Amino acid sequence: MKRVTRRLFLRGVIVLGTGAALAACAPAPTLEPGPPASPTGVAGVSGARPASPSPQPVATSTPSVPSATPLAKAQTPSAVPAGAAYLAVARGTSPAEITMRAIAAIGGMERFVKKGYDVIVKPNICNANHGPEYASTTNPEVVATLVRLALGAGAKRVRVMDYPFSGSAQAAYARSGIEEAVKAAGGEMEVMAPMKFVETAIPAGLDLKSWRFYQPILEADLVINVPIAKDHGLARLTLGGKNLMGTIENRPAIHRNLGQRIADITSLVRPQLTVVDAVRILVANGPTGGNLDDVRETNTVIASHDIVAADAYATTLFGLRPEDISYIVASAKMGLGTMDLSSIRIEELNV
Repeated sequence: MKRVTRRLFLRGVIVLGTGAALAACAPAPTLEPGPPASPTGVAGVSGARPASPSPQPVATSTPSVPSATPLAKAQTPSAVPAGAAYLAVARGTSPAEITMRAIAAIGGMERFVKKGYDVIVKPNICNANHGPEYASTTNPEVVATLVRLALGAGAKRVRVMDYPFSGSAQAAYARSGIEEAVKAAGGEMEVMAPMKFVETAIPAGLDLKSWRFYQPILEADLVINVPIAKDHGLARLTLGGKNLMGTIENRPAIHRNLGQRIADITSLVRPQLTVVDAVRILVANGPTGGNLDDVRETNTVIASHDIVAADAYATTLFGLRPEDISYIVASAKMGLGTMDLSSIRIEELNV
């Protein structure tokens, strides 16, 4: 029997509460009178007492809410500890060092990982076409450093995974350099099996009400979201929100009203830690790239518990504003984080 954790219970309450709310909004059953009585009562029977019409309810359909099997854990960002930054930006030539310094500035990995946690790290390993120098996949050193930090903080295991759209997962994991780095750090690479994608309700979704999500990601004690900052032809930029499309099946169908739909996905997955890899950024021809002339070294890592704030800061690396990216705006409107960088404490470190 599956262990019911507090997060599983909370997610169940959310889903059931949404179902009850929808049922309450359903139209009341309409009443349809039965056949009219004859003047003497029942038709064809003389002297019978008049019969009162017996109202018969007409069946109505109550909106149903798809439920996850099993129910997903309710993941919410943790409070900022006293003295810690809301968001940290570390710059330097060592990807491992700037990752460690950024995490330390927001309270350390112990803020997020508790002893015995099952942790999933979700980088961008979208294709098997290019190595990390082309900036279409997350930097292997950044990913490996997060694995080591999570294990050092007491995680029971740390799995790393993505759902590539070009090439097999095995080929993409190897070509990106992430597989070798993760295994050396003590983590595991997991191929996302199609049978583990399950239709799951999105209680807070404004456009998407349900979709097929990879259940182990929803069930993990902690999800660390590790996008690479890069250009994208449709979304304009791939950052933390866009990276969560790697948690679902049938991504092509998502691309209508993309900004809101990414926000809806974010409302369910709710990674508790987002680390934006901007060691190298892809400034054109994303998301796969393939031309080193489109790559710019910025030697930067951004970390926050707030995915919206992390994405908002990352836009500035491209000369853009948070308002320029539709999924950042939609996520902020849904209360998933803040895109107002002037309202938060940002610690910038030169390593």
